Amino acid sequence: MGHMRHRMGARLFGIAVVVCVVFAIFGYGVMSLWNWLMPVIFKLPVIGYWQAIGLLALSWVFFGSWRGFHRFGGWRHGMHERWAQMTPEQRDEFRKAMQEKWRGRCGPAHKDSGAADASP
Repeated sequence: MGHMRHRMGARLFGIAVVVCVVFAIFGYGVMSLWNWLMPVIFKLPVIGYWQAIGLLALSWVFFGSWRGFHRFGGWRHGMHERWAQMTPEQRDEFRKAMQEKWRGRCGPAHKDSGAADASP
């Protein structure tokens, strides 16, 4: 159990690092584009990195990039619709395929029989 938590913690740390790097790249990109275009075209001042990050956050608020968080709800709704259209045989086949795919990744696998799993 401790090994599983360590793997999950390492994975979350890796994701956090990637998110921070992507965020930093976007901030640098916004700053560079602003400083390249806006002072010349509109006679606006040059901005710094943290001002670019603030501008990026403000654009997300104004232009609705938060809608990406709702996208998961739409995906879930689509899956419910597909599930409702499946026959019981297709559902069983889908369950078995998912159990095989995710066995050992998300905790103990559901066992259909009383036989012990011989894998290490």
